[in-house]
Amino acid sequence: MNRRPTTRDKEGVGGEQIEGRRAVLELLRANRRSVQRLLIADGQDPAEILDQIEREAQRRRVPIHVVSMARLDREARTEGHQGVVAFASRLETVHLDDLIAARHPFLLVCDGVTDPRNLGAMLRSADGAGVTGVVLPRHRSARIVPTVTKTAAGAIEYLTFSDVGGIPSALDVMNKAGILTVGLAGESADSLYKLDLASTPVALVVGGEERGLAALTRKRCATVVSIPQSGKVSSLNASVALSVAAFEVARQRRRHDSGNS
Repeated sequence: MNRRPTTRDKEGVGGEQIEGRRAVLELLRANRRSVQRLLIADGQDPAEILDQIEREAQRRRVPIHVVSMARLDREARTEGHQGVVAFASRLETVHLDDLIAARHPFLLVCDGVTDPRNLGAMLRSADGAGVTGVVLPRHRSARIVPTVTKTAAGAIEYLTFSDVGGIPSALDVMNKAGILTVGLAGESADSLYKLDLASTPVALVVGGEERGLAALTRKRCATVVSIPQSGKVSSLNASVALSVAAFEVARQRRRHDSGNS
C-alpha cells in the first residue's frame, strides 16, 4: 500500500523566497527553476551587481517591481536582503538513488542541522568543494528558508537535493551502495586526514549544532572521525568542520586525478 504524502513531502526542501544580491543573481543565472517576480528597492546606490540582476531578469522576462525600501523590509524575512528579493518555484528534489547513481558521488548528509545560517554556510562550502548531492531529513531539520538562501550566496542553485524520511536508513542505502559514510565528531580519536577520500565515493555526515550526530546515525556511519586541532578548546562549529572536511575531500580528489592524468 502506498504511503500518502505528508505536508512536508509536498513542501520539499523549500527555497521559494530568495534574498540578497548574490543569491538572486545566481538564481537568475542558473536558470534551473521559474522565477515569478523580482522586487528591487528604489533609491539604492548604483552597483554593478544590481545592473547584472536587472539584465538577467530582463533576459529571462522576469517581472521587476521597483518598490520602496520600507515595502521591501515588510516583504523580506531576513535583515540582510540588500535591497533585492525574488520569488521562485521551490527547489526540486530527487530520489536518494539518483544521488548515489552520480559519477563518483560526493555527498553531504545533514543530520538534524536546525540553524539556518549553519545550513547556508554548509551549502556554500559544499558547492565550492564540488559536492554532487545534499541529503536532508524531512523532520527536525532546517529547510531552505531565506536566511539559508542569503547565507549560501547562490550555492543552492547549483546543488542537487534529496529529502529523506530518516538519515539512518539513508546511510544504510549508501553503505550498501559502496559509499564511504564519514561522520564528523570532534571527540573521535580517529583523524579525518588518515582516510582515503579520493578513490571511493564519499558521504560526509554532519550532526546538529548542540548534540552532534544522533546515536543511531553515528552507529550507521562506516567511520566517525575528527579534525585534529592544536588549541585547548574545540573551536570548530558544524559548518566550519564541514568546510574543512569537504575541502580535504576535494584536495585528495584533485591530487588523485592529477596523478592519474
